[in-house]
Amino acid sequence: MSDTDSFIDEVTEEVRRDRLYALLRRYGWIAVLLIFAIVGGAAFSEYRKAQIRAEAEALGDAILTALEADDDATRAERLDAIDTEGAGQAAIVAMLDATAKANAGDTDGAVAVLNTITPTGDLPPIYPAMAQFKALVLQGDSTPVETRRIAFEALAQPGAPLRLLAEEQLALIALEEGDSQGAIDRFQALLQDAEVSRAQSQRVAQMIVALGAIPVVVTPGQQG
Repeated sequence: MSDTDSFIDEVTEEVRRDRLYALLRRYGWIAVLLIFAIVGGAAFSEYRKAQIRAEAEALGDAILTALEADDDATRAERLDAIDTEGAGQAAIVAMLDATAKANAGDTDGAVAVLNTITPTGDLPPIYPAMAQFKALVLQGDSTPVETRRIAFEALAQPGAPLRLLAEEQLALIALEEGDSQGAIDRFQALLQDAEVSRAQSQRVAQMIVALGAIPVVVTPGQQG
């Protein structure tokens, strides 16, 4: 390489450095801000995780303290006093509170608490479904048959989380109205449902036998 070429390269490199320094002087503050934003964002994320973990631990401790009470009435009082954050936490505490109230004989209070668990965008559908189902069961025959039937039919829609349990309740309503065959048909349909649990299957089979019929169980190889 000639001395001229070498000189040109040196000059070119110097120009590049000057341009780089100029850019850094003009826009370097943006890079600094980005670095602070990244570091600050990571720190805030860790802080929020720690905060959420602490809130969950505090809620768990409060629930355990409430459930350690010697009687259900005291448990219900302590659960009533728990502060919650968000619909999910509120629903969990309300479920436990309703159970304590029901066990203490306060059915109306339990139902009132369950009725506070309503569908919202932040709450998984299983929670309001469980609350409605439990409220209906607790009220029993104090609620008109037709009202219960309509409510359980809504809970028994395809894809609903408590579909099979609601179907069982509809069979019991049929039996309550004196429609033994209708009850048997519903129980048999439940027994043949591919999603029925072993516990419910045994319970339903016992009901069918008690009604004087023979349980018909369809194995997977027989379906279709």
